Amino acid sequence: MLNTTLKKLNALKKKFYNKKIAVIGDMMLDCYYWGEVSRISPEAPVPVVAVENEFARFGGAMNVAHNILTLGGIPLPIGVIGNDNDGKILLSLMKKANIDDSYIIIDKSRPTTTKTRVIAHNQHVVRIDKESTNPINSKIEKKIIDILKRNLKNIDAIILEDYNKGVLTSKLIEEIISIANEAKKIITVDPKFNNFFTYKNVTVFKPNRKETEDVLGIKIKSEEDITKAGNILMEKLKAKYVLLTLGEQGVALFENGKVERKIPTKARKVADVSGAGDTVISTITIALAAGANIYDAAYLANFAGGLVCEEVGIVPISIDKLFNEVIEEIK
Repeated sequence: MLNTTLKKLNALKKKFYNKKIAVIGDMMLDCYYWGEVSRISPEAPVPVVAVENEFARFGGAMNVAHNILTLGGIPLPIGVIGNDNDGKILLSLMKKANIDDSYIIIDKSRPTTTKTRVIAHNQHVVRIDKESTNPINSKIEKKIIDILKRNLKNIDAIILEDYNKGVLTSKLIEEIISIANEAKKIITVDPKFNNFFTYKNVTVFKPNRKETEDVLGIKIKSEEDITKAGNILMEKLKAKYVLLTLGEQGVALFENGKVERKIPTKARKVADVSGAGDTVISTITIALAAGANIYDAAYLANFAGGLVCEEVGIVPISIDKLFNEVIEEIK
C-alpha cells in the first residue's frame, strides 16, 4: 500500500507537469490491420483477412515518450528512423501529439523499425516486422551525444529504452551514463538481452523476468529465485535500484543495504500486456524526477503498468487516470 496522504499525492501529481525527460533508444512504429476472415485463400492454406480498419501508433521508445507526455511531462525523444513512408507516418504522429521531433535522426541506410499486426475477430493472425538490427554508425552516435549535451541542463531525467534494434550501442550506453552521472541526472534503463551488463551505475535498472532469466541462465519461479536474481543484478550492475518486473506477481524492488520489497500487481483484468513495460519505466522515471521516493515511484509505476494491461493494444497511461485510481485505492 502507498504510504501517503491525499494532500501529498496531489502535490506529487502537480510536480509531474512539465518535467523534461529525454528518451533515447529504438524509435518504432506499430501498425494495425483489423478485419474479418470469411474464407481461406485459394492460393495457399491461409486465411483471407478483409480489412475494416487500419491505424498506426507509437511503439518502442516512442511509446515511452508518449507515456511521458500523457503523464504531464515533456518528452525529448532522441533516436533514429529511416527515410521511408513509415518514418513519415511516425513524424506525422509526433506532430499530431505535439511531441518535439527535432532530435529524430534520419538514416537513409536503414528502415524505420515497424511492427505490423494483422488482427481478425480479435485474434492476432500474423505480425510483420521491418527492421535493421545493425548498430548505428559512429557519426550517428556522435549526433546523439551532441544532442544530449546541448539539452542536458534543461533535462530532469534520461530514459534508455533498448529494444536491441541497433541504436543503443555499448559505446553510446557507456558515454550517456557517464554524462548523466557527472551531471547528477536521474538515468533509468529498460534493457534487452544485448548489452544487458553494459548498463552499469544507473539510477534504476528495470528488467523483466524473461530478460533476467535469459541473461542469467536461470528460471525464476520461487520467492528465493527472485531474491537471488535481484541480488545478482545489484552486484553486477552497481545500480542504485533494480526494479524486477514479474508480470502477474507485480514487481520486486532492490536497494543496496535494504531488504527487497515486493509490490503486488494492480491489474484487475488483464486484456493485453503490450506496452506495460514502457509505461512502468516512464512512470517510475517521471515520479523520481518529481521528487517521489523510490518506493512510491515504484508503486505508481507498478499501478500504471497494471492499468494499461486492462486495455487492448498499446495504450499510454494518463496522469488523471493514474492518480484517480491510486486515490480510490488509498481511501
